[in-house]
Amino acid sequence: MPRCLFLVCLCLVVVSEALAQSGPRSLPAVTSQAQFETISVTYDANTPYALPHALFVIDRKDKNKIYYVNKKRYSFHKDFVNGTYLSLESGKEFFDNNYLKPNRRFILGTIAYQVPLRRWTYEFWEGDLIPTDQIQLTGEIINKTFFAPVAYKPNSLRQEDASRSLLGVRRVLQSDIAKEQAYQSLNLARGIGRIHIIEKLDDHVEIGFNEILVLDEVPINLPPVAGIITSQPSTPLSHINLLAKGWGIPNAYIKNAKQLFKQYDGWWVSFETTRENYSIKRADLNQLHEYERRLKERRDVITPRFNLSEERLLDLSQQRRVSSIAFGGKSANLGEVMNAKLPGILVPNGFTIPFYYFDEFIKFNKFDDQIVTLLNDQKFVHDPAYRREQLTKLRARIQKGEFDPDLRKEILDKVAREYPNKGLFVRSSSNSEDLPKFSGAGLYSTVPNVRGDDELIEAIKSVWASLWNFEAYEFRERANVDYLKIFMAVLLQEGINSESSGVMISTDPFDKENRGAIYISAKRGLGIKVVEGQRIAEQLIFRPRTNAIQVLTRSAEDSLLTFDEKGGLKEVPITGDRVVLTDDVIRRLVRAATGIKRVFGYRDQDIEWAYMKGQIYIVQSRPYIPGG
Repeated sequence: MPRCLFLVCLCLVVVSEALAQSGPRSLPAVTSQAQFETISVTYDANTPYALPHALFVIDRKDKNKIYYVNKKRYSFHKDFVNGTYLSLESGKEFFDNNYLKPNRRFILGTIAYQVPLRRWTYEFWEGDLIPTDQIQLTGEIINKTFFAPVAYKPNSLRQEDASRSLLGVRRVLQSDIAKEQAYQSLNLARGIGRIHIIEKLDDHVEIGFNEILVLDEVPINLPPVAGIITSQPSTPLSHINLLAKGWGIPNAYIKNAKQLFKQYDGWWVSFETTRENYSIKRADLNQLHEYERRLKERRDVITPRFNLSEERLLDLSQQRRVSSIAFGGKSANLGEVMNAKLPGILVPNGFTIPFYYFDEFIKFNKFDDQIVTLLNDQKFVHDPAYRREQLTKLRARIQKGEFDPDLRKEILDKVAREYPNKGLFVRSSSNSEDLPKFSGAGLYSTVPNVRGDDELIEAIKSVWASLWNFEAYEFRERANVDYLKIFMAVLLQEGINSESSGVMISTDPFDKENRGAIYISAKRGLGIKVVEGQRIAEQLIFRPRTNAIQVLTRSAEDSLLTFDEKGGLKEVPITGDRVVLTDDVIRRLVRAATGIKRVFGYRDQDIEWAYMKGQIYIVQSRPYIPGG
């Protein structure tokens, strides 16, 4: 091709691209909403998550000149900087010099309109190590050149810490945005069920497995249902929200849900949750027939494994994963973690009473006959209110059952010898947990900080009796677990009077593509209320690709639980800063979660942890059941 013809073709290509990329490369100021729209794009338009935004670049070498970058033309800051020949740095050189080093030439960020709050914000990439003075400088420059007030939105714990003490800098936190959201998907799924609006959830409310519940807030316990809607936000890591993932049911926070769905109360509906929104429609006959057909297909009986020949009271250090058939999954998994000797973490010492003694206790007191009678009582089977009443009576009888005196002496001698003057957590460890399609999380009882011989024996019986909690029965019934093959071991474990505690998951439970992420929920004091989900905990996510910690919510707790000197727990008010975890502790927890996941063959784990006097303790690790 002749050179002149080539140049003509090249010019035509350049002109064509220029026409395709209409609008200015950048603006020195934004003087109106209309002008902003010429350079911005909107993620998730027409959804509750809509986010109009554009890029900005501040050139510190050129008297802090700001460029409001046209996002329609440049997807990344580097594209604009290179495309306008401000700098030809690329790759690692550009990344290190402008995101990691404090003495950088360019300040690179995004300006966005937060729809839920109706406020403008400026922010930086979550992995940006931008210094405090440059955060403040950015705010000053933007607020002189933008048509509306703009607040700072930190995107990581480091950025939040760096900006906390800045004077005159208005901040918008992720938790502020979450408070104003009218919708949050807690599990993405589609299902059919009968809408049941519950004004007050108590023992008198009966819940059907085919119901889609509409509640004020997430409850402590629920049997399996067809869907969950709450009108108050909650921590996504509550037991109920995690179990909803295992059940594969739609689960969402929807503002003013009771008023919105009053018209559907009692109706059969199809309910679907997506990331952006939800849909509820009255179910037609074809959908109901399909639902009934699928229900008939899911009647395979789950038979838990067990070994009743093991009679030893084994320390956690003597247990491995394979011990679960005699000591239950909770105890055996902790033994596995303890023996892995992962750096930076400890598993509190403890020992376990195996299934054998539960079985002997039930048989000696003839509770097995009573259980079989109940299971064959048609009123018990078909009348939930009567069933709840009878299970309460059964647990009371178990609590009064005669305890083997030889076992009592062996337990108390071991406690006096190895755990003198220490409060013990008496914890459930059954064989009806972590089964295929059945988690069992949160169904059984834990008695905290037990002190005294009689109190310890009573706590053991309480844990044994909790196998017949109403919620546990309902869950097993709906999962079709064989009742006559379930057994309860009891873990007696040294209590940790933690400064902070909570749950972490070795993956991002809300974004499967966010590979390697670690999700952490935390509160001050003992972590019992974190998993109950009654108040929003501090929620964080660690993103390994950017090596950054993003704060999703801060703790809404107004009190904490701590040990009572006489045994049990007491509640005390919280005062002062609500930040629960430091950057250093979070990163140590991340390393712990990564190591524990490796111990269990890289299967994702749901981990309970405690932190006290600089030490991280692991008190549970169970397989994480992802959403359906």
